[in-house]
This record gives sequence, structure tokens and C-alpha cells, in this order.
Amino acid sequence: MTDQDTNLATVAAATPAQHPGGAGPAPSVPVASDDPGRWGRVDADGTVYVRTEEGERSVGSWQAGEPAEGLAHFARRFDDVRTEVELLDTRLTSGAGDPKQALASVRTIKDSLAEAHVVGDLASLAAKLEALIVKAEAAVEAGKAAKEAARIEAVAKKQALVDEAEQIANDSTQWKVAGDRLRQMLDEWKAVRGVDRKTDEQLWRRFAKARDAFNRRRGSHFADLDRQRATAKQRKQEIVEEAERIADSDDWGDTATRYKDLMTEWKAAGRAPKDADDALWQRFRGAQDRFFARRSEAFSERDAEFGENARRKEELLAEAEQIDPAGPGGLEAARAQLYKLQERWDEIGKVPRERVRELEGRLRAVEEKVRGAVDAQWRRSDPEAEARVAQFRERVEQFESQAAKARSAGNDRKAKEAEAQAAQWREWLAAAEDSLASR
Repeated sequence: MTDQDTNLATVAAATPAQHPGGAGPAPSVPVASDDPGRWGRVDADGTVYVRTEEGERSVGSWQAGEPAEGLAHFARRFDDVRTEVELLDTRLTSGAGDPKQALASVRTIKDSLAEAHVVGDLASLAAKLEALIVKAEAAVEAGKAAKEAARIEAVAKKQALVDEAEQIANDSTQWKVAGDRLRQMLDEWKAVRGVDRKTDEQLWRRFAKARDAFNRRRGSHFADLDRQRATAKQRKQEIVEEAERIADSDDWGDTATRYKDLMTEWKAAGRAPKDADDALWQRFRGAQDRFFARRSEAFSERDAEFGENARRKEELLAEAEQIDPAGPGGLEAARAQLYKLQERWDEIGKVPRERVRELEGRLRAVEEKVRGAVDAQWRRSDPEAEARVAQFRERVEQFESQAAKARSAGNDRKAKEAEAQAAQWREWLAAAEDSLASR
């Protein structure tokens, strides 16, 4: 026996052989070379016999030396077969190797025992081989079951990949995420083994069809998106050109409103290609900023002018509030002074919006003070009431005529001043007429 055979035999002996299904150990086979004479003999003419249950059987001839040496030679050959059987048992027990190949080897050895040129316990070896046949057959069946289970699991994995791919193809709009997932799924598909060819081809056709459908839908989406962005670019180009065209307008109110509308139109236009969108936005903002910077500067100048107007009207009010209808010159002098102050008031122009109510209120208070004095004089001068009514009516007509002439001449300022005076005298006329009617 070689050193390798000795090692294999040691491994086999160290690994108890088990019958399938949890049965006890397979029959033990004695080592023939330990006591060759127990299992055979050599007769006088050198014929070597092995003892079997059916009797002795000639296994060869030994003429080269002592009969014991011949018997030992055939015993070692038996031990070689025994070692091979033990190795097959070990492999079946550990699950290493192909059980179908092991079964074929066991059967081959068993079929050869009847003619084997060996000396040893052939009955124990035959029983051992019978047990290994049962064990190998069970291993083959278990392998088939495991292979079928693995096939079913592999089919299920690929079926799940197909279902997911079809769901992505039909529903997903997360184009990048879905595309990355499909590429990952292809790698997962390749890693799945053990599916029969027919089923694999059927599933692959569905999987490939789903990928193609997703790619077509994604391509169509981005083609539509490109068209939309081209349209958006054209519309935003038009918006920018208008924004740049009106940036130098002095029509502050309407132009500011138009910029607000253009911003709404910009948002409604959608996104253009990123580079173009950014460039157009910079142009739009530049035009808008230029207009509002000019408007801010103009408003600052106007606010300064209006502030100066307010200061001048405050000075005028300080003078107007000194009018005393009962002072030197009487009521006529007070009215004349008020009239001149009103003309100067209109000439000064506008004041800041937040000051209008305050300043106009103070002027009305002066006007009401003078009007109250007129009313009081009317009540004290009955004989003169009708003459005053006629005089007031004449003054109303006079100022209305002046307003009409100024309007015809295109002098709106003079027309407004005359109309304001006519309105004042009309109020006094009404008061005078009421006074006459109540007497």
C-alpha cells in the first residue's frame, strides 16, 4: 500500500459512514493485510485462494517467492479496493463530489468483486458496497431535490426581476433612478444560475421587452422635453427683448406693472436649456434692475421736490392762519388775501402723499374760518343780502368764463385755478341764497 493510500484510508476511518436518512454506520470492513491467512491460502503449486461464503475461489498464482508473500500481495490489493470504497463513503458523507459518479463507482466495484483477484473479507466489503449504493442513491435523489429547489428559487428571483422591470417600464417617471435600477437588475439577472433554458429564455424576452419599453418611453419624454425647452427658450427670448426695450421708459407706473406681468409670463414659459435659461435670466434681471434703478433715482428727486413743496406750503399756511376777517380791511381784505394764498398754493404743486391730508386740512380750516365770517356778515346785513347774491353770482360767472377761456387756450393750470375760484364763490353764492331764502 502506498503512503497516499494509507492517508486516504486514515481519513476514511476517521469519518464514520452514515446511511441516508439518519441510519447507523455502514458495515465495517477489516484490513486484510493485518492477517492475510484469515481470508485465504496458497497451495503447494502456488495457486492463491480466497475464502468466501460459497467456499474457496482461486484468485491467482504466486511463484516468485514464499507463499506468505503471495498471500500478503493479494491482501494488499484487497486493501486498495477497501481504501477506494472508504473514500467513496467519506465523499458521500461529506457531500463532496458528484453522488451520481460515486454511485457508478460503487456499482462498478461491487460488480467486480465476483472476479476480483484479492484476498480479504469479501462478504463485509460486499455488504459495505450495498450500504453505499443505498446511500449514494439517496444522495442522488437529494441532489435532484436540491437542484429542483435551487431551480425554483432561481426562477422566482428572475420572475421578481421581470415583474419589477415591467412595473418600471409601465409606471416610473424617475428616469435616472429607474435607469440605474434597470442596469443593476441586469447584473443581478446574470448572477442567477440554475434556471432551465426554456424558462430562462421566456423570462429574458419579457425582461428585455420591459427594458426596451422603458428606454423608448424615456427617449420620448426627453424628446418632448427638448421641444418644450426650445419653445420656452423662444418665449423667454421675446420676454427679454421686451424687458430691454422698456428699460429706459419714464412711464414709471405702467412700466413697473408691465415688468410684474413679464415676470409672471417668464414663470409660465417653463424651463429652457440650462445654459440658455441662465443667460436669458441675467439679461432679464439686468433690464429690470436698470429700469427700477432709474425709477428709484427719479422718485428720490421727486420726493426731494415734494418735500420742498411741503415746506413752502407750511410757510404759506403759517401766513394763511394769520388771516383775521375782523381785522383791518375787514372781510373783503380777508377774502382777497385768502384768494391770493390759494393761487400761490396751487402754484407750489404736489407734496408727499403722507402730508396731503394734514396740509389740506389746515388750509380748509382757514377757508372755513373766512366763509364763516362771510355767513355772519350776511346775517348782519339784510339790506345788502340781495346785492351780495348778485355780486357772488357775477363772480362765479366771471371765474367760469376765465376757466373756459384758459381751457380753450390750452392753459390747464390757469383753467384749474379759475375753476377752483368759481367753486369757492359758488359755495358763497349758495350760502347767500340760503340766507335770503330763510329770511
